[in-house]
Amino acid sequence: MQYRTLGRTGIKVTPFALGAMMLGSLGNPDRQEGVRIIHRALDAGINFVDTADRYGDSEEVVGEALKGRRDDVVLATKFWGSVDDDINHRGASRRWIMHAVERSLRNLQTDHIDLYQLHRPDPETDIDETLSALTDLVRQGKVLAIGSSSMRGSEIVEAQWMSERRGFERFRTEQPNYSILDREIEREILPVTQRYGMGTLVYSPLAGGMLTGRYRAGAENDNFRSTRTGMRHLRDERRIATVERLIALSDEVGIKLTHLAMAFVIAHPGVTSAIAGPRTMEQLEDTLAGVDVALPDEVLDRIDEIVPPGESVGAMDMVYRGPEIGTSALRRRPASERTAAEPTAA
Repeated sequence: MQYRTLGRTGIKVTPFALGAMMLGSLGNPDRQEGVRIIHRALDAGINFVDTADRYGDSEEVVGEALKGRRDDVVLATKFWGSVDDDINHRGASRRWIMHAVERSLRNLQTDHIDLYQLHRPDPETDIDETLSALTDLVRQGKVLAIGSSSMRGSEIVEAQWMSERRGFERFRTEQPNYSILDREIEREILPVTQRYGMGTLVYSPLAGGMLTGRYRAGAENDNFRSTRTGMRHLRDERRIATVERLIALSDEVGIKLTHLAMAFVIAHPGVTSAIAGPRTMEQLEDTLAGVDVALPDEVLDRIDEIVPPGESVGAMDMVYRGPEIGTSALRRRPASERTAAEPTAA
C-alpha cells in the first residue's frame, strides 16, 4: 500500500480510506462483523479510518475494533449533525463542539482524534467561533488536526483567512463529494484546496452505489440502497444512462467498474484519499482487489468524453447544497416586491 501526505500535516495516509458509516445501525447492525471488516482493512494496509458522530453507533464499532491497534491508525471523525432530540446537540457552536468531542472520544475509546472535521457548514454560527473552539481542542491535545467537509470554495477561503487573521488553527483538509458522475469539485474546490495545501478526502467515489454496476437501465433497482429515503438519484435516468456507457468502457478495457471508479478519483493530483464505505466483507474485498489499479491516459480521456471535466450528471440526493438552495425565502423576493413595475411615461 502506498502512502500520501495529508495536506501539509506531515501525516502519511493510504490513498484508500475506510469509511465506517455503514458499520453499525445505519447499515450493517452486526457489530462484530463491523469489527472484522475494520480489522481486514487494517490487515490489508489501510491506515486511514473515517466516521462521524451522527452515523448511529459507528463510532462505537470503530472504537471496539481499534483496541490494541489505535496507534497504527489515522483516525478521523466529524461533528455537526444532530445526535439526539436536544436542539443544542448539533451545529458548530463552541458549546456543542466541546460536548461533541468528549462524546466522540468516549465512543472511540481514545484520548485523541487525529482529524476532527466540521461535517457541514453551519450558517448560524460564525466561522471564528468554530475555529476558536477547534483551536482550543488542538492546544489541549484532544485533536491533532482539523478539517471541513462540503464547504464551497468561498467558505474554504474565508476560513483560511480567518485563521490567518486571528491566529487560529486552520482547516487542514476538506471532504467533498467526488466521483466520475459528480465532477463539479474539479472547477473550484480542488484548485482551492491545492492552493492552500489542504488534504482532500473524497466521499462517495462510487456515486452512492451507482458505480457498482448494480443499477441498470430497465431494471427494478430494488435493493438495500435504492429503497432507502434520500436515494432518488439511483433512479435518475440520466445517471443510469451514463453508467451504462461506463459499464461498456469497463468491459472494453477489462477493468471492473468499481475499480475504474476508485482509480479515477485518486488519479486527480488534488485528491489525497478516497473513502470506501463497505457494508459487507464482500464489498470490502472488492475494494481491496482494486487498490493497485492505475488508469492510463487513454482510459481517463475516454471517461472525460463520457462525463466532461468539471461537470456532473444529475446529483446525489444527500449532497449538501446550502440554505440558499433549500430555503425558498432566500432565493425569492417577498411577494410585495415581485409586482410589475409601473410603466414609465414616454
